[in-house]
Amino acid sequence: MNTQRPYLFLSKITLFAFILSALPFTAEILDGSPFWMLLLYAYWLVNFPAKGSLFIALILGVLLDILQGDILGQNALALIIASLFIINVKQSFYVSNLSTQQVYVFLASSIYLGIFLFTHTLIHGWSDNYYLLLAPITSALIWPLIRFFLLKCSHQ
Repeated sequence: MNTQRPYLFLSKITLFAFILSALPFTAEILDGSPFWMLLLYAYWLVNFPAKGSLFIALILGVLLDILQGDILGQNALALIIASLFIINVKQSFYVSNLSTQQVYVFLASSIYLGIFLFTHTLIHGWSDNYYLLLAPITSALIWPLIRFFLLKCSHQ
């Protein structure tokens, strides 16, 4: 794997995640869509040695909050805590088969969703948007495609 420039690769996948997060779809599709930033950042965390990964997660989360118009720090907190989970299972994640990786992605996405919904409920109150509950499932289902695509991109 080309580890000469991990931060350059991170900037490329971050731009790609921002583009995917900003695509105009209906509200139901957007709410049930995968957590793109988490998926791409999890791949980077697992496959590239880097320092300051939680600080990078903070910066990426704040930028995502600004892009989506969310509460400042909501995505940042969720991305940091989900990244902590990925960092804790990094050794197992790297050597696991694809279905086990999907379970790890589902758990990280569920953590992300839990933190996201908790902060959203504290500020705005409960909303009856049940499509958000599909996001961890769609994240886990799309993980093999993301992994394949990023594996091809990281070898170039």
